Amino acid sequence: MVRTELVKKSPLRILEQSTHGGLGTGNVGVIAAPKGVGKTACLVHIATDQLMQEKHVVHISFAPDATHIVSWYEDIFDELARRNNLDCARDIHDRIIRNRLVMNFRQDSLPLVRIEESVRSLCQKADFHAEVLVVDGFDFSKAKPDDLKEIRRFAGELGLEVWMSASVEPNGHNGGTVPAVIAPFLGEISVLVTLTTADKHIRLRLLKDHDAPVSAEIHLALDPKILLICEDR
Repeated sequence: MVRTELVKKSPLRILEQSTHGGLGTGNVGVIAAPKGVGKTACLVHIATDQLMQEKHVVHISFAPDATHIVSWYEDIFDELARRNNLDCARDIHDRIIRNRLVMNFRQDSLPLVRIEESVRSLCQKADFHAEVLVVDGFDFSKAKPDDLKEIRRFAGELGLEVWMSASVEPNGHNGGTVPAVIAPFLGEISVLVTLTTADKHIRLRLLKDHDAPVSAEIHLALDPKILLICEDR
């Protein structure tokens, strides 16, 4: 399979169709779930799909050690290439990793404005034309609604679409209601997806789709064995 066909047939096209064309520039999308359920795998699969479309991705991690993030990207690309018998896989891999940058920060010790300055400097001075910003491990319980408003303003300024993860409490989380930790930020979130464990897969559920009513399941799941989002029939 050639790269363009793989992109066209990706189950992530279902997510785009369910959200009226996708997240979009200047918007914030959030994937919410308890710790260990699969938020990072979802973010990396989404980012890899964008890289396969030859877009530039900045991945910010607030984990104490971000070295594992690169391993996630390698594992997910390898699995995509293997399962789809991707033509010229190594050449494609070597080309797209030049369009990916992983940055590591500590949310509790560095003001948001300093993080934005680092990304802006990268985009403007280092000639890295980022189109997608992934923010993994942002602690919503320590943030204020104005923080997300600022992230959205920054995304609009630089022409980015932003995907974030949010950890929620496992008690009472069924994926069908907006988690309490997310509720204060909902006005600044364009797309909200929750993850819930069901059978052998982790179901993706769409709770917010821009300003449109959410009327149907998106029929996507995360397979925890292969780390990929797949169609859930």
